[in-house]
Amino acid sequence: MPILNKRHSVLPGFGIAAGYTVLYLSLIVLMPLAAMALRAATMSPGDIWALITDARVIAACKLSFGASFAAALVNIVFGLLVAWVLVRYSFPGKHIVDALVDLPFALPTAVAGIALTTLYAPNGWLGKLLAPIGIKVAYTPLGIIVALTFIGLPFVVRTVQPVLEDLDREIEEAAMSLGATRLQTFLRVLLPSVLPALLAGFAMAFARAVGEYGSVVFISGNMPMKTEILPLLIMTKLEQFDYAGATVIGVLMLVISFVLLFIVNLLQRWSGNRATSH
Repeated sequence: MPILNKRHSVLPGFGIAAGYTVLYLSLIVLMPLAAMALRAATMSPGDIWALITDARVIAACKLSFGASFAAALVNIVFGLLVAWVLVRYSFPGKHIVDALVDLPFALPTAVAGIALTTLYAPNGWLGKLLAPIGIKVAYTPLGIIVALTFIGLPFVVRTVQPVLEDLDREIEEAAMSLGATRLQTFLRVLLPSVLPALLAGFAMAFARAVGEYGSVVFISGNMPMKTEILPLLIMTKLEQFDYAGATVIGVLMLVISFVLLFIVNLLQRWSGNRATSH
């Protein structure tokens, strides 16, 4: 009888791998989240409702999620543009530009905040050029969007770049040979293929921006009801030893972020299925 060679995988079996996965996620993700929820539950429902409906919390919530959403939208446009240039064109210093895209990953966020504040302050290099035309960046919500755009750009570029590299240029040439304009080729040929990656980059940039603290705390000015973000409000609660209040705000951020990311993931799956069907 022939000897059957049993093929062994380098990785462990499903049972062992799944067990380690659940254990790891429980220790790193689920247990801290459960502890945060339990801590928030020490407050009465009335106190929780009074906290999350407080005018200061609502203003910080609107600013945090609104600025994060706006920054992620900006990164979709310019992230796609940067990725397109890096993939489709060769030019002197291309490798330097490619490395600069990852700079927000390596740069401490506090350093980024100080640098942006120095640039956009009223007496800064860019701030003094914008001031005569009535544009104020530092210590305004616009400055927060600029900071969040800075730290979120690499997520979009690095997500879209591999997809653009895998796209066949012959498809674009075929569309243009059939009379399609550049805009039609982009909207009907390229965008459906890139859209799932764009949505994934948007979700990562948005999630990163919602919890950002270091780069925003300097350029925002931290004015309650005007430029105060939720992470800063949480730090304020902690400094006041209001740990339950801080965890309630943290749970609020978690719930809102989960709902928004869930919607983005549904859109990403829908766009991916639509691209596959076509």
